[in-house]
Amino acid sequence: MGNTKSGALSKELLEDLKLNTKYTEEELCAWYASFLKECPTGRITKEQFEGIYASFFPDADPTAYARHVFRSFDTNADGTLDFKEYIVALHLTSSGKTLRKLEWAFALYDVDGNGTISKNEVQEIVRSIFNMIPAEDQKNLAEDENTPEKRADKIWTFFKKTEDDKIEEGEFIQGVMENKDILRLIQYDEPKKIQEKLKEKKH
Repeated sequence: MGNTKSGALSKELLEDLKLNTKYTEEELCAWYASFLKECPTGRITKEQFEGIYASFFPDADPTAYARHVFRSFDTNADGTLDFKEYIVALHLTSSGKTLRKLEWAFALYDVDGNGTISKNEVQEIVRSIFNMIPAEDQKNLAEDENTPEKRADKIWTFFKKTEDDKIEEGEFIQGVMENKDILRLIQYDEPKKIQEKLKEKKH
């Protein structure tokens, strides 16, 4: 085939990613080629990851959100993601199964990694999501959702929490699954936008 070992995706990894994401073999191979072009070491740094997010959202500031997404997928905390972690990150943040996505969302909100979510952590992530909404679109938001603080309050009130309470993972997942309004507020979900950008990158 003329492929060098470093330039080809291993069969095991390919099968694993086809099984765990919705991407085709053709898509995965194309992304791997462009991944290696941008990251010859086979690993992507936090700064490179932030740069990719910045290209997805030219009209907003996704830096803080990208940093949190990176943290939630850098499971061994070595400051880099390999190709598998990178593809799983893109898949889960744009089109993953609801339960897996909510487990990941909990990890995203659990900023200090202590197994519970505080109101401050909710505010921090909600603010980073809010920064990704273009200024023009922010003007059209509902009155009770047009600031990060109002959004965080709405989530906290839904979970019937006092200021100093904490949310456990099971409670978080159950609550979000039972309320589409809260699901909408806790995530930044524009899969079409991300998918279109990824398609452009492949050509």
